Amino acid sequence: MSEVFFYHLTRTPLEQTLPDILQKCRARDWRVLVRGTDTKRLVWLDEKLWGGTPEGFLPHGFMTGANDLHQPILLTESDRNANNADVLMLVDGAKTTAAEVATFERTCLMFNGNNPDALNAARADWKVLTTAGVAAQYWSQETGRWEQKAKSD
Repeated sequence: MSEVFFYHLTRTPLEQTLPDILQKCRARDWRVLVRGTDTKRLVWLDEKLWGGTPEGFLPHGFMTGANDLHQPILLTESDRNANNADVLMLVDGAKTTAAEVATFERTCLMFNGNNPDALNAARADWKVLTTAGVAAQYWSQETGRWEQKAKSD
């Protein structure tokens, strides 16, 4: 059954949190589609992912069309699942629908909890998706470690 995990980032920024979650996805042999809303921001994130440690290397690509299908992690603004991903990772306000969530094993929505606009948008997304019957979990790092704060079925 598909579900959405909401990640409320308060202690570490996206560029530190995303690689950790991507590592966990890859450990499960999941392919990941990382959808953002701004090409420049995705290029910046791409550079951050390439700059990690050798033991934390995350093979990934930026959506170009040529080799997208072969990328275990694909960064994009598109709503097309070009790498046959198991997981949809939404960053920087990227959106999804209940119908799209159903096509993935898991959807993760990461948002900056220190930004009131991002927090309000995530609350609205929670309401839209759970009202549509999508199972959701809300995780926060406000205490320094990830803790589940809410769950809907």
